[in-house]
Amino acid sequence: MQSLNLRRALFVVAALAAFTFSGAVSGWAQSPSTDDLQKKIDDLSQQLAEVKAKLAAMQPAAPAPAQANAVVATPATSPAPASPTLGSILGPTTLSGFVDAYYGYNSNHPASLVNGTQPFTPFNNQFGLNMIELVMTKSPSTDNRTGYNVALGFGQAMNAVNGSEPRAGLGFAQYLKEAYFSYLAPVGKGLQIDVGKFVTPAGAEVIESNANWNYSRSVLFYYAIPYFHYGARAKYAFNDKVSLTGYLVNGWNNSSETNPVNGNSGKTTGFSAAFTPSSKFSFIENYLVGPEAFSDNSNYRHLSDTVITFNPTAKLSLMANFDYGHDRVGTDAKWWTGIAGYIKYAPNDKWAFATRGEWFNDHDGFETGTAQHLSEFTFTLQRMLAGKLMSRLEFRRDMSDENTFPYRDFAEGIDHQNTVTLGLVYAFSSADAK
Repeated sequence: MQSLNLRRALFVVAALAAFTFSGAVSGWAQSPSTDDLQKKIDDLSQQLAEVKAKLAAMQPAAPAPAQANAVVATPATSPAPASPTLGSILGPTTLSGFVDAYYGYNSNHPASLVNGTQPFTPFNNQFGLNMIELVMTKSPSTDNRTGYNVALGFGQAMNAVNGSEPRAGLGFAQYLKEAYFSYLAPVGKGLQIDVGKFVTPAGAEVIESNANWNYSRSVLFYYAIPYFHYGARAKYAFNDKVSLTGYLVNGWNNSSETNPVNGNSGKTTGFSAAFTPSSKFSFIENYLVGPEAFSDNSNYRHLSDTVITFNPTAKLSLMANFDYGHDRVGTDAKWWTGIAGYIKYAPNDKWAFATRGEWFNDHDGFETGTAQHLSEFTFTLQRMLAGKLMSRLEFRRDMSDENTFPYRDFAEGIDHQNTVTLGLVYAFSSADAK
C-alpha cells in the first residue's frame, strides 16, 4: 500500500512538471512578460513543497529502538519468615547434654561383677549406664552481669560423685552435679563470682567421659582429689594468658557441714593459677587447704595439684598431672602422691588414639583403704560414627603390690586386673543451632 501511494505521488509531480514545462514553452512562444514567468515559478515551488509534505506524512513512524539488557521489573515479594530454632528460643541460655553407655569385660570374672579401682564404670561382663547429663548455662557478660549453671546427672558416675553425701535427706540433690549462680563484678576487666555447688578445679580429667582423652577415669581422679565443692569462688583474668581463681568452700565432696564423713565448722580455701603463654602450652597449679576430719577443725588437709599440657602439633597432644596430698588423723600423719602421663594423637576429626600411664602411692591406705602402690596403663581408640555419636574401644591393665583386685569368688584377690570397655556417647548442644 505504501509503494502504491508513492508511485501516485511521483506521477502527480511528473504531470505537474510536464504541464508547467508545456505552459512555459507556450508562454515563451507568446513572449510572456517577466512577472508572469516568475509567478509560474513560485506556484510550481509551492506545489512541490506540498507534495513533499504529503510524502513525509505517508512514511510510517519508526519504532523506538529496544534498550540493550533491559531489566523487566517484577513485583517484590516478602521473604518467608524463618522457622524458629532451639537456639533462638533459648536466647542467651545454652542447653547441652549427653547419654553415655558402655559394655565392660573383666578377665578376672569377679563374682560381684564389679571392677576394682573403676567406680565410674564398675560393672563388667554386662551393659552399664555411665551417665546421662543435662546442662543449662547462661554466662555473665558486661551487657548482662548475671548468669547461672545447672547440671543434672543420672547413672553410676553420679552415684560415685555424690557417694560421700548422706543419702538420708539428700533427695533430688543426688542427681545434682552442679548448681551455681554467677555475677560479673565491674572490677578491672571483670571479676566473676560463682556461688553454689561446682566441680573441683583439681585434676587433669573431668566427670564427663567424652571430655577426657580416655574413656575410663584415672586412679588419680578417683582417689587423689575431690569431686566437687560447695561454696564460693572468684576468678579474675588479667589477660588471655594469665588468670587467678580463689576458693572458699565447705570442704571436699560435701554440700553441708553436717556430713558424717567430713562435717565440721572449718572451711577449705585455695587457689588456681593458670598460665597459657601460647596455644601450644599451658600450666595450671591448684592448691586446697582446710580441715576435713569429722568434728575436728585443728588438723588440715593439703592438696597440691599440677597439670601441664603441651601441643607440639595440631594432631599430637601431651599432658602430665602430679598430685600430692597430706592429712592428719589425731597424731598420725597421712599422705599420698601420684603422677599420670597422657598422649593423644588425632590424625583427623574422625579418629583418635590416646594412651595413659600412671602411678599412685597410697602410703598409709588413707584414700584406697589399703597401703599400696597402684599403677595402670590404658589404650583408647576413638571413632566418631555420625554427627555427635562417639565410640571408644579401650583396654586397661591395673596393677598393685597388694592383692586388692577381686578374682572370681576367691576370698583373697590378686594383684592385677585386665578390662576391655566399649563406650558409646551421644552429645548435643543448642549452641550448634545458633
